[in-house]
Amino acid sequence: MTPAHPSRKPLPIEVRGTSRLPLGMTPTQFLRDYWQKLPLLIRNAFPDFQPPIQPDDLAGLACEEGALARLIQHDAHRERWRVKSGPLSEGDFASTGDTNWTLLVQDVDKWDMDVAALLDHFQFLPSWRVDDVMISYAEPGGGVGAHVDHYDVFLLQGFGQRHWAISTDPDAPKDFRSDVELKQLRHFAPTHEWLLDPGDMLYLPPGVPHDGIAFGGPCMTFSIGMRAPSQAELVGDLADYLAEYLPEERRYGDADLAPAKHAGEIDKAALQRLRAAVPFAATLDDTMLADWFGRFITRYRTAQTPMAPSKPLSEAAVRKQLGEGYSMLRHPWSRMAWARIGKQCMLYANGHAYPAPATWAMRVCAERTLSPPFDLTADAHALLLALINDGHLILRRIRERRR
Repeated sequence: MTPAHPSRKPLPIEVRGTSRLPLGMTPTQFLRDYWQKLPLLIRNAFPDFQPPIQPDDLAGLACEEGALARLIQHDAHRERWRVKSGPLSEGDFASTGDTNWTLLVQDVDKWDMDVAALLDHFQFLPSWRVDDVMISYAEPGGGVGAHVDHYDVFLLQGFGQRHWAISTDPDAPKDFRSDVELKQLRHFAPTHEWLLDPGDMLYLPPGVPHDGIAFGGPCMTFSIGMRAPSQAELVGDLADYLAEYLPEERRYGDADLAPAKHAGEIDKAALQRLRAAVPFAATLDDTMLADWFGRFITRYRTAQTPMAPSKPLSEAAVRKQLGEGYSMLRHPWSRMAWARIGKQCMLYANGHAYPAPATWAMRVCAERTLSPPFDLTADAHALLLALINDGHLILRRIRERRR
């Protein structure tokens, strides 16, 4: 983590946002000076913020079979941590007490459209870069301990107060404790500390040690996290992708083989041949690289996938319903991206590619609800038909308001 402009005077670590500038500056300034470089506390980023979900609803979601939830309790006297993974039950909450516990629920934006609407404030980032909205509810003293994330995160205070401590020391040790189930830092010496009120937001780039603890009463924090695949994940998936396209007859070869000096040795000449036999990203043209990445990034970290309708709709049926004023709702588990591939455009949804008009590829990625009227070309209709029958778009009748 290094400053963007080391020759300039240090950039402020705390600013004040407004309804017009939630980041306290323009997105261009934020991305230039802070994104993946420096932490930033934005006071009043969301003026008069009202949480889109209540604690009881969050606890109910944590009890659902498909939800990703954890209940974390801290015995401060004995310095012990207990982690219970979901689905949780009412009995799990009955024994928590009034202090030192927190509930974490991931992917809440996939379950609740009001929570998903928070992502509209982050449209200055590529939509495929955003991972999820995780919500933490904590009673006083509740937290997960000092830790680091390997991705960018925006920590928006929903209600109550949370004490945040971070370290910007580039030499701070980052080894983990071996005696707890959580990946907590063994040593943590904060360089900055704040108390966040509702509507305040803390941005942290990857690798910044931090610790957040509920202060004074219960609190709720919304964590907007980014997708940041590791090099190992990228290379592994790329290798699988290339394996499907490389011809069977292309194999390791050694026409220049000399008599072996030592039986069984993998010598330098063999290593050179291996490098030639295993092509990776550097050898790909733009078309193949974009096609692989579009499939990979829309499938990456997807916990659930949309279910296709039990009976596919015909072209005529879709045309009829769209003509009757139906809207199309993007399935909350659909992750989408698009790219120009040569003269074509491709839309990617949960690892699958769909030929698409560029205008519709952009629209489907940008809008959760597609509302009529629709002026559809044959190509656009074919795209929507495929997305509907694969479960990515759901037809919904728009009810007229009562007069």
